[in-house]
Amino acid sequence: MEKEITAALIYDFDGTLSPGNMQEYDFIPTVGKSNAEFWEESNRIAAAHDADPILAYLYKMLQFANEKQMPIKRERLVESGRNVQLYDGVKEWFGRMNEYAAERGIKLLHYINSSGLREIIEGTSIAHEFKNIFACSFLYNEQGEATWPGVALNYTNKTQFLYKINKGVESVSDSKLVNSYVPDEDRFIRFEHMIYIGDGKTDIPCMRLVRFRGGHSIAVYQPDSKVHEANAKLMCRQGRSNFACPADYTEGSCIDTVVKTIIDKIYIDNRLKQLAGE
Repeated sequence: MEKEITAALIYDFDGTLSPGNMQEYDFIPTVGKSNAEFWEESNRIAAAHDADPILAYLYKMLQFANEKQMPIKRERLVESGRNVQLYDGVKEWFGRMNEYAAERGIKLLHYINSSGLREIIEGTSIAHEFKNIFACSFLYNEQGEATWPGVALNYTNKTQFLYKINKGVESVSDSKLVNSYVPDEDRFIRFEHMIYIGDGKTDIPCMRLVRFRGGHSIAVYQPDSKVHEANAKLMCRQGRSNFACPADYTEGSCIDTVVKTIIDKIYIDNRLKQLAGE
């Protein structure tokens, strides 16, 4: 009897599953800022203090909310997630991929690895599809008000969560299990069974790591943007990703075909190893 393979689809969120930044759908208008004003101020703070841009945007969220005397509360962020738009086909994508993988004896798990906010993602209509959501989040006081960043994922530390997925570590705070030695063949999800999907610069280290370790990376782009398409294809030419596809998740689309073919490859590679007695 063939042993079931566990594989993972790992997604960035903003620009990957959703066409915009999640803060722009609800939070930024609520604090009386335009999208341009918010990000310009966030980037200015990061540059002025030579600070991490992710920590800078979390700081500006806290500052703008407090200035409006509207402290950030977890439940309010979750509620704002209901307003986040998704690319075409995203809602139906997970069930279709799960079924396709299962037909080949593969258990497919889905993860988020994002510099966006976990609380907002938890409020989206697809939150239940993910085994875990690794993303930025706040710490909250006894009144349930956000007081400080609790987790911040930037372009390089996003790679640590690939190792957590690799070893089956679900805790963000854990630094012991994730660094313990586990032979590759005994790890929860081997890198060659990972598919990483992202759209931008914050995804490059993850895409390169997954590709280098034998998995596959896909750079997605806004279907109607020639600039984004050119950037995604450049990532392929530079060896940062394996494929470039429009962010259209409907059946028969480019990414639908690519991911199904990768699933087929995972199945065939595993079958050949079995036939070779490995």
